Amino acid sequence: MNKLPFQAAWMLVSLTLLACSVLGFAPPKEPLVPADKLASKSLPLQVYILAGQSNMQGHAKISTFEHIGMDPATKPMLDEMLGADGKPKVCDRVWISSIGCAESEQTGKLTAGFGASTEKIGPEFTFGLTMQKFSNAPILIIKTSWGGKSLHTDFRPPSAGPYVFNETLLGNLQKQGKDLAAIQADKAKQTGVYYRQMIDHVKFVLSDPKRVIPEYDASVGYQIAGFAWFQGWNDMVDAGTYPNRDKPGGYDQYSSALAHFIRDVRKDLNAPKLPFVIGVLGVGGPTSEYGPDQLRYKSTHDHFRAAMAAPALLPEFQGNVATVLAEKYWDGELTLAKAKEKELEQKARKQAKEEKFSPQEEQALVERMRREGLSDRQRAVIEKGISNLEFHYLGSAKILGGVGKGLAEAMAELKELKK
Repeated sequence: MNKLPFQAAWMLVSLTLLACSVLGFAPPKEPLVPADKLASKSLPLQVYILAGQSNMQGHAKISTFEHIGMDPATKPMLDEMLGADGKPKVCDRVWISSIGCAESEQTGKLTAGFGASTEKIGPEFTFGLTMQKFSNAPILIIKTSWGGKSLHTDFRPPSAGPYVFNETLLGNLQKQGKDLAAIQADKAKQTGVYYRQMIDHVKFVLSDPKRVIPEYDASVGYQIAGFAWFQGWNDMVDAGTYPNRDKPGGYDQYSSALAHFIRDVRKDLNAPKLPFVIGVLGVGGPTSEYGPDQLRYKSTHDHFRAAMAAPALLPEFQGNVATVLAEKYWDGELTLAKAKEKELEQKARKQAKEEKFSPQEEQALVERMRREGLSDRQRAVIEKGISNLEFHYLGSAKILGGVGKGLAEAMAELKELKK
């Protein structure tokens, strides 16, 4: 194939860009070059912000990694999470600055251990591993996550206005003899505190990226490339703020606040079209698959998940806000095994009570019934796959790893990096 000399090729490109400018056309987007063909030193640092509460922190112990490999569908994800030595991979060109998971900021090259403690992961690990596959640019993750925080108060964005006490909540507080003035004053002090901390930390890190990334090239610079939000539990269970949460529209205030949140983040970070991915709460898995003991939560969970996803449907957010359904990554096998274990334990304790067993005898019966009533596979997935409670996605690296990967893939689609 004939090739143009370099000077001629460059002149052709220059003339094309000039024509686009004169005629009012936008220049073509950067081609989707395979990652292994890109020159990372010539690309600006890509900054991704991850924010939320305890599940963004991440309570999946590294000890649950083995469980990922027990499923052929997720074993490829485990292979990407581990290095040649079988230990959690340390990324060469993905760095992280995280606050909220420890008493002070945690920084370094991305690896396992940036979760709620140094023995855990959240979505950040597989998010970074996945994002680096779509571009050879250096990547910085800024993670701001605090457990037990709401959008209606703690992360409340400025444009949403002050927290408003609804009549139902005020009436209940009055019946309890509470000091309404004091409660309202305290709420005003709490409102937006973590939103401001989040924005302040992002600006602090970006004021001197070299503090986190020694190899950072200031002459090339950085780009705020995307924002991922993974929060919701504290809002979903708050019957005071959302008194009609079991009814359609009961969480409309959450949708409104999240839309304001997206607008304010973009304004405060001077990134008008910042790609934004919402991780929709998925504890328990798809509600269509809920068992008898979960059905009482179905309507509430359905309404809240719909409210979380609603901002992405607004015309102003078309093509720049996406949703990821965390329920897709829930592990039904873990749910069934855990339910069977609970059933056996309840049966054993009932028998122990009827026969007036000592505590030691009762525990021995529980262990025997568990040993005899669970299959080898069920025992294995419980022991290797669960490290926390259900509302923390069972502390499962398989689930939270899937969520992080899903957030990254949705981000890549928004940015048109994923073919």
